[in-house]
Amino acid sequence: MNRLSARMLAVLWAVSQGVLAVPAEAAESGKTGQVIVRNGEQASIKGADTIFTGSVRIDPLYAANNDMRSSGGSVTFEPRARSNWHVHPVGQVLIVTSGVGRTQEWGKPMQEIRAGDVVICPVGVKHWHGAAPNSAMTHISICEEKEPGKVVEWMEKVTDAQYNGK
Repeated sequence: MNRLSARMLAVLWAVSQGVLAVPAEAAESGKTGQVIVRNGEQASIKGADTIFTGSVRIDPLYAANNDMRSSGGSVTFEPRARSNWHVHPVGQVLIVTSGVGRTQEWGKPMQEIRAGDVVICPVGVKHWHGAAPNSAMTHISICEEKEPGKVVEWMEKVTDAQYNGK
């Protein structure tokens, strides 16, 4: 699994669900200097069946804190796995780090995405993303909070027909 993609989605989901805590030293007000979040310090999270179809693993990368409103996670989708339809109040950036995936904006055709692609999801645009039928896909997800803890609004499941571009 590619660390960047899976962690991004994981962080977004974890932050939106209140599961991810900011390391204590990063949360201190007025703290100056870098904070290093070591690989393996944060546990992976299984993507919830209520917001994903199929097997999804989320690896948190970093959480928003008092001074920085963005959060990041790496999300890995096994073949055919995908998110529900959703919107972001401040938009989202996906950086595909491995595999082949799919994404779609509401009312537009499904598109294939590959390692190295960057997907910019504008504010309030209803969309979904996930893996292709025969390939896993990992992406890093970067979101910003409009208000504390609010980075995504989850909606209905993506149907098989929508997933298959029909």
